[in-house]
Amino acid sequence: MATKNLEKLFHETLRDIYYAERKILKNLPKMARAAQADEVRAAFEQHREETEGQIERLQKVFELLGKPARGKTCDAIEGIISEAEEIMDEFKGSTALDAGLVAAAQAVEHYEISRYGTLKRWAEVLGMDEAAKLLDETLQEETATDEKLTQVADSTANKNAMEAA
Repeated sequence: MATKNLEKLFHETLRDIYYAERKILKNLPKMARAAQADEVRAAFEQHREETEGQIERLQKVFELLGKPARGKTCDAIEGIISEAEEIMDEFKGSTALDAGLVAAAQAVEHYEISRYGTLKRWAEVLGMDEAAKLLDETLQEETATDEKLTQVADSTANKNAMEAA
């Protein structure tokens, strides 16, 4: 049985977020198509491009570990994406759809911020300076995306949701 230590936990958590990022990448186009406001759609399209770069950085971290870039099912992201799909179904055609989509996207961002913050700190503790830098770059992007989503919610999505359908 393999030793259960911080390095093993780091690797398992890295596999979790790698799966999550790939799942997010697959679902962002669906959310962009569902969005009604151009500003909401553009936010999802921009994040799709960022996510591709984040996946590449994760692959570099796996390389630094000397491990293959392989994900493991992330139940948390599966649940968050399932909730986003419910919003798309239940609020399709309503003025509240974009507000729901932005809220679902922020749930994803908050999960990612939590994971990347933890992984960055563990990389620092483990003396993996290059991995910590790569993870911090993604953490900064995720935080900026969350802030941008708040701006989109305030400027467009929430206001539109208040209107009668």
